[in-house]
Amino acid sequence: MNSTQTMKAVGFYRTLPLSDPESLVDLELKKPVPTGRDLLVAVKAISVNPADVKRRGMGNPHPETAKILGWDTAGIVEQVGPDCTLFKPGDEVYYAGDVDRPGSNSEFHLVDERIVGRKPQSLSFAEAAAMPLTVLTAWEGLYQRLAIRSDKEENEGKTILIIGASGGVGSVATQLAKLAGLTVIGTASRAESSAWAQEHGADFIINHRKAFAPQLREIGFETVDYIFCLNDTAQYWEQMAEVIVPQGKIGSIVPAGRPLNMDLIFSKSVSLHWELMFTRPKFQTEDMLEQHRILNVAAGLIDAGQLKTTMTQRLEPIHAANLRLAHEKVVAGDMIGKLVLEHF
Repeated sequence: MNSTQTMKAVGFYRTLPLSDPESLVDLELKKPVPTGRDLLVAVKAISVNPADVKRRGMGNPHPETAKILGWDTAGIVEQVGPDCTLFKPGDEVYYAGDVDRPGSNSEFHLVDERIVGRKPQSLSFAEAAAMPLTVLTAWEGLYQRLAIRSDKEENEGKTILIIGASGGVGSVATQLAKLAGLTVIGTASRAESSAWAQEHGADFIINHRKAFAPQLREIGFETVDYIFCLNDTAQYWEQMAEVIVPQGKIGSIVPAGRPLNMDLIFSKSVSLHWELMFTRPKFQTEDMLEQHRILNVAAGLIDAGQLKTTMTQRLEPIHAANLRLAHEKVVAGDMIGKLVLEHF
């Protein structure tokens, strides 16, 4: 463990093509000190998400200072701030962090303890780092935004369509939906992604590159009770409006990017629910501690064998060249599960 007052990190000064070696660079930064409810975490493993790629693409408003990305982390608490009550030095943790603070692509990282969970004991740091952002997104999206209850009897016969079932969030959402007793219809477009989604609990697979309605009819469904859209809300909006049951619920984690014709769901009294797992830390909501609770409950499910890690690729060490490679893999858009990096 680094005992000096500096640390390794990876960041960027301005948005450049990933082929440019300056698009992400190795840095030596001052080791931060925790205050308030912050933990200083010695980072052991990180995972790369579309959020990392999008934030890099948004540029750096202060190009004289490197911006640090990274919002999926597993590590060990090094120090705690004076107001911390949930953790102590030596605790193993996992978390997704706060998009408005420096990210975890660094040897040490500050994070508010209220959005941190205890690392699942049954997982390695790499396996654990694959989970926090996707667990929080799927859990909040299904159980809180769409208000799906975890009562299997109540959900018997109810269906959910998960658009993008083989990705990071989709892999967790499929498992959670099955735990709730729903019939899960996942979308995938390749044999390997279809197989992955089925391994994680999808009862049926349809191709998101083809019209939904006829494919659903072929497997015996005219409509679905819930839709969880994890890829391109605008592209699938008309199809979602067509196949959602009257009084059903649609959830999405992807900004539309353009106006949606909300009248398409008016006659059905259908509701649309947005999910962004960064909302609670971004706005310091009164229920920020809920993310601590969710991650702890999820860790229990993982340790009980009811929820599986979604790590499919691993790179080491954590440095700029490997992070550029990881970003390229995410940009390609055909990821199955999650990509993790470990060891500085």
